[in-house]
Amino acid sequence: MCGALIMRWLRRGLVRGGREGRRLRSVRKRSKGDKVMVSGAMLMEVETVLQTQEPVIRPAWNTFASSVSGIWKGLGAVFSPITAEMEPIEIGNKSENLYDCYTLSRIEVVPSPSVGKTSQIRRIINWVTLNPYGEIQLLNGGSNSSKVKSKDGDASLPVKETGDGSPKRHVLPKFESFDFKTSDVMEEDLMGMEPGLVFFEDGSYSRGPVDIPVGEATESNYYHNPTFKFEQCLVKGCHKRLRIVHTIEFSNGGSDIQIMRVAVYEEQWASPANILDQSDLEFDLKPFSQRKRTQPSELTGSWKVFEVSATPIYGEEEEMLTEENNGTPYVYLCTETLKKRNLPENLVYFGEEELLDMQDVTVLWLPGGVTGYVDVNKDGILCIGVGWYSDEGINLVMERDYEVDGKLKEVRSKSEIKRRWSDPIPG
Repeated sequence: MCGALIMRWLRRGLVRGGREGRRLRSVRKRSKGDKVMVSGAMLMEVETVLQTQEPVIRPAWNTFASSVSGIWKGLGAVFSPITAEMEPIEIGNKSENLYDCYTLSRIEVVPSPSVGKTSQIRRIINWVTLNPYGEIQLLNGGSNSSKVKSKDGDASLPVKETGDGSPKRHVLPKFESFDFKTSDVMEEDLMGMEPGLVFFEDGSYSRGPVDIPVGEATESNYYHNPTFKFEQCLVKGCHKRLRIVHTIEFSNGGSDIQIMRVAVYEEQWASPANILDQSDLEFDLKPFSQRKRTQPSELTGSWKVFEVSATPIYGEEEEMLTEENNGTPYVYLCTETLKKRNLPENLVYFGEEELLDMQDVTVLWLPGGVTGYVDVNKDGILCIGVGWYSDEGINLVMERDYEVDGKLKEVRSKSEIKRRWSDPIPG
């Protein structure tokens, strides 16, 4: 199990300057090629409201189910919730740590076992690991010099060396090198119109509990620490998507939050679920270990933000509404603004030689333009968020908020476009 980042979630609200709870510290040595790994929250301020909140029709389940269905080729990695460093996800035959993985997901719509209920989405994910080296420093030049074939017939691992004897660059096997029909199953589950699922017609979604147990710690629940998975998916161009799964434990009556695991998967649509992929095109996504990390400076400045929010309805009529709508009722609203994002405080670099108060860590800066963050603001609202930045100046965001009583407050899906024009902001 990877290390856990612990923060305090107080029912009366939490002030940044006076956090309680365990304080985690880390000592690192500075090295070449340092990159920002973790930081405090980036501050976002509204410059101009372009469109006030307007109601949006609730997305259709059948359209969403159709958007997520198919054969998806993907890759994944696991990162420390404390340092954002890549962590091993499996132990190999020679007791070596293995890092990156490839995934093949088969997602299809199946009828619900209950009469009159909406269909369900069945997902089966096969996976293989491929990287015994960890996060790779990208080097220039070099050529293939040797290949090593594993005993069990897995793909070869070519090794590149530079002519001047500088460090080796290991080239990882291609996706097509593996037979996923005989590979292990990573996950198999069903997703229906469940209460904590907020979805959008392009296939993006936020999935997690509606209620997090919060209350006074007693002898009866002292050793009971509920653990939940928060899965959030962002979609780019309908055929590429990013999923981040935060595994979080709530202990001490829900006041202590331990981030146990952060897993990231990028997937690319290959074919319909009932047709095996016969394409000759190679899966061209690089493993996360071979990608650069986004820098905070890339997300600063002014952004045009289109946001769709979904707010759950609670009350005496909730049971009736749930039955009629075949799921938890939500109110969808959209808005458009110009916002400015500023650099965060407490930038921490990989390998920096200093003691670090981990209570100030909020954002994990991950490879491939990915950011993940779990934070409690001054009003005690718990936010679990993910971001996906691309070099075209587009940042996709999904955020999930919980009130201090543990109830789901709001889910927000945002499309942010970097403002690159020099004209003054309209008044």
